Amino acid sequence: MHKLLIGLLAAGCLFAGEPEALKIDADIRDRHMPYLMVMDPVFEAADSTNIVGYTRCGDSAIWTGHYLAAESYRWNVTRSPEALANVMDALNGIRKLLDVTGVDVLARCAVPADSDWATGIMSEESLHGIRSGVVDGQSYLWAGNTSRDQYSGVFFGLTAAWNLVDDQLAHDWVSMLATRMLNNLLDHNWLVRMPEGDISTTFLARPDQQLSLLKLGRRCNPKRFESAYKSLANLAGYTTVLPIALEVEDPYNSYFKFNLDHINFYNLLTSGDSWWVRQNYVNGFDVLRKTTDDHANPFFDMIDTAINGRTQQRDEHVTTYLEQWLQRGRRDNWVDLRPTYPSCGGDENRACEVIPVVERPPTDFLWQRSPFQLYGGLYGTIEGAGIDYILPYWMARYYGVLSE
Repeated sequence: MHKLLIGLLAAGCLFAGEPEALKIDADIRDRHMPYLMVMDPVFEAADSTNIVGYTRCGDSAIWTGHYLAAESYRWNVTRSPEALANVMDALNGIRKLLDVTGVDVLARCAVPADSDWATGIMSEESLHGIRSGVVDGQSYLWAGNTSRDQYSGVFFGLTAAWNLVDDQLAHDWVSMLATRMLNNLLDHNWLVRMPEGDISTTFLARPDQQLSLLKLGRRCNPKRFESAYKSLANLAGYTTVLPIALEVEDPYNSYFKFNLDHINFYNLLTSGDSWWVRQNYVNGFDVLRKTTDDHANPFFDMIDTAINGRTQQRDEHVTTYLEQWLQRGRRDNWVDLRPTYPSCGGDENRACEVIPVVERPPTDFLWQRSPFQLYGGLYGTIEGAGIDYILPYWMARYYGVLSE
């Protein structure tokens, strides 16, 4: 009987999470994408459904990219016209993040200047520098100081759309957006430069991330980017493992780095290369997974599946973790597990063992937060988008880990 249960779990027969996924999809469109870019609503009170503002706009680009990836997988699995419309809307949202800057650098987020929420959003993002721009003839305010993680998230979504959405218009949009961003980055020697000339970050020390972005450029616009990709892959592909080896030395702090690493390896390893170039990427991914494969992280597990194929143990884990996610709330209620789990390493917010998914403190995207975190959250007035469920869920459906 035990073996039968394991077999059914691995085949996805005991977990039907599609109704929950579709509800979250609807919630995202209703409450989290007021301007076609992902952000989170703020409610009047913990028990209220009255929206009084929006927050987390500064990470709108990265989560719009993850949302695009989720809807690309959903469309390939279901062929739902709604999913394809969501893909196109997310692509349009990313287009707005480029148009608003006027120079094809990526904005963190953008809000119509006459929006009821603009003042509060831009006040919260003021440290990133607020600028004005025009999109489709309308005045917008936008947040700059754009980081590499915003680019990585967007290119992850674009790569998933290129891989999974066999629609010519979607491919044309992916090619257009990737080309604009890459042209800007190459013209500025991989510096992310704001319109006034100030530099917010650089990719120069991360050839692995340069290659991740160029890989998509090579596929969707080979005339422009194939030479640049091949040159860098042959010159620096072997260094892919080096920043990963440094990052895994500390598996607790700045945990979001592991989300960026996984999505960049997804870009690098879900399409072809020469054996030698691919092996360089595999070496880096193997080092990464030796650290994260026991972190109860179904998104990272599904990226592993996308790259290396299924295993029974990983399938079972993904099923369990997604079931546990559904037992969580989406509001940012305060959670303190210190009375339950001992802390380690002299850090009162670091457990000695991985915390079960269902108990972890709330956040924007659970899989980019440390599974050892003991406390977090606020007042229960901010709702997470739920992309941390629909993305690994639709991936699991696509790769056969879960059935309908």
